[in-house]
Amino acid sequence: SDHMENIYGYLMKYTNLVTGWQYRFFVLNNDAGLLEYFVNEQSRHLKPRGTLQLAGAVISPSDEDSHTFTVNAASGEQYKLRATDAKERQHWVSRLQICTQHHTEAIGKNNPPLKSRSFSLASQGSCNSPGVQRRPSQNAISFFNVGHHRSSSGKRVPILQPDHLVDVREMMSQAEGQQRDLIRSIECLPVSGHLTSLDQDLLMLKATSMATMNCLNDCFHILQLQHASQQKGSLPAGTTISWLEPKISLSNHFKNGAAQSFSAEINKPASVREEQSISEPSQLTREAEEINPDEELEDISDDKEDDLGAVEEQRSIILHLLSQLKLGMDLTRVVLPTFILEKRSLLEMYADFMSHPDLFLAITNGGSAEERMIRFVEYYLTSFHEGRKGAIAKKPYNPIIGETFHCSWRMPKSKVGAEAGGDAPAPSSSEQVTPAKDLEGQTELDYYTVKFVAEQVSHHPPVSGFYAECVERKMCVNAHVWTKSKFLGMSIGVTMVGEGLLSLLEHGEEYTFSLPCAYARSILTVPWVELGGKVNINCAKTGYSASINFHTKPFYGGKLHRVTGEVKQNATNTVVCRVQGEWNSLLEFTYSSGETKCVDLTKLSVTRKRVRPLEKQGPFESRRLWQHVTESLRDGDIDKATEHKRALEERQRSEERLRAETETPWCTKYFLKEGDGWVYHKPLWKTLSPVQTQQMDSN
Repeated sequence: SDHMENIYGYLMKYTNLVTGWQYRFFVLNNDAGLLEYFVNEQSRHLKPRGTLQLAGAVISPSDEDSHTFTVNAASGEQYKLRATDAKERQHWVSRLQICTQHHTEAIGKNNPPLKSRSFSLASQGSCNSPGVQRRPSQNAISFFNVGHHRSSSGKRVPILQPDHLVDVREMMSQAEGQQRDLIRSIECLPVSGHLTSLDQDLLMLKATSMATMNCLNDCFHILQLQHASQQKGSLPAGTTISWLEPKISLSNHFKNGAAQSFSAEINKPASVREEQSISEPSQLTREAEEINPDEELEDISDDKEDDLGAVEEQRSIILHLLSQLKLGMDLTRVVLPTFILEKRSLLEMYADFMSHPDLFLAITNGGSAEERMIRFVEYYLTSFHEGRKGAIAKKPYNPIIGETFHCSWRMPKSKVGAEAGGDAPAPSSSEQVTPAKDLEGQTELDYYTVKFVAEQVSHHPPVSGFYAECVERKMCVNAHVWTKSKFLGMSIGVTMVGEGLLSLLEHGEEYTFSLPCAYARSILTVPWVELGGKVNINCAKTGYSASINFHTKPFYGGKLHRVTGEVKQNATNTVVCRVQGEWNSLLEFTYSSGETKCVDLTKLSVTRKRVRPLEKQGPFESRRLWQHVTESLRDGDIDKATEHKRALEERQRSEERLRAETETPWCTKYFLKEGDGWVYHKPLWKTLSPVQTQQMDSN
């Protein structure tokens, strides 16, 4: 209350592209919960030029400079403001946040409850459902009647009977269904009129109902753990525990990948039930599988993420989500709404970074250590453009633990051979990259094959491992990445923690590299992706290194997606190559000889990856695992996509709980833990014998 005084003063307000920033006189009215502004202080006695209701608003300091901040009202209106310095910004932001919190909390205390108003949402079709009709045994007393048995110490220990837990689970399933119906009814309301989807009472009802269900689920999980601990060690393998779900064998719980459904809703679509339960024992094996590239077909899917419709329609949900977040909050465990998802898994996104296999294979053709480092830098910088699908920033699916993705590329040898030539001068900017040839009818001797495999090796923290190799070229790349997401106000930042290793076995060289940070900007309007940070590439054997800077756009002026870098010989500290440009359009390489080469990324040919058809994929391969979510997103059915996504996430949580209860460690399929990193179980540097290397050299 000491900080609830009214404050006023001049701030700069961004109006539009034409008029830009203008000084306006702002007044924070704490009593009314309003932020008002006037043309100047002298006109303060007149009607305000603009007013924002602060209840339910989001106050966000900008991550682009130390002076700017935004005020996002629950109505969707936004003020973009700038103080004279960082201290003044902090003063305004803290006072606005205090006022916002005070009036948001007051809504629930002072406003009449929904039942006293002239409308009802909960009664629209949900109360007549069979789930609401209680059985005679479903009452509070019967749920909490407990039996007792005496422990070895003589104390009476309460025991929850299995049938009680079944009843609780059924009632919770009914409550979850009604809560989903409620949310759906609120979101279907118009954005304007007497009752809108942005009504403050309804926004609070959505948040509190979700929090209540989460709390109940946590409590139910505690009851399950209590019962499991009482039963642990007393049941033989194969015993059926009926209170978890009918006919689930205990022996199956000890297998990684076992799936169980904790829902008793029998009216779910077959595809959802399939996602929640995998019954074939052969599908539960975690042994590594050799993928035959001949079974893979050229990928014909083209899911460009240029549709902003769903994001604009669901802006109120984004606003509500933002109101629950704090600056710097770790988003690893935050469930984001389905409509902002890409139609692919994060594991497949890593594969799309390999969409220029010709440049990858050409690295080892370099006639000198210097040229090989430069070629690697060129390949590295061209990989990010194709990794993004479309101009709109959307989020790939979070892989579930044990998920894998396999693919390969075929590259005509004649095309890669054209890149060879030792110390040949860099090609001129007028040279065009020709499209990849049609490989139909060509024999295996006519093309190189690059194989790729990725696996989600850890859930908390979320770590992915991926590996690619070309046996004929005696080169492979191994990497592990831990994605850490943070809320930054009007942006979301993703730090890619981890390291990659490129091995050129023909030359006995290893190149270590890191990855830049990624930022989703303007998440309330048209979200877009920006890369930022410094990455390093090093080769200890040759003494060459590269330093690359991905520049984020400054608030005033400057270009988007700018990147600069240089390649050095460490012993002499000599710069042998400089690069500048944009990582998604045009890059210019300048060599120590004075020659230059321009690479237009928009004109580079993209080699389509080859993927096995869904019917030949295992149940934990990305495309088959997420197929129903992807199909629903393509059809524009967000509700169905959310249902399928929730089923997968619940299955993962259930498996994680069972492993914790049975103290069963998770075993990975393709990657092994080595120190702080993860390494492919059969890397080329282990499987390729010296004799094979010599034979390939002679060829």
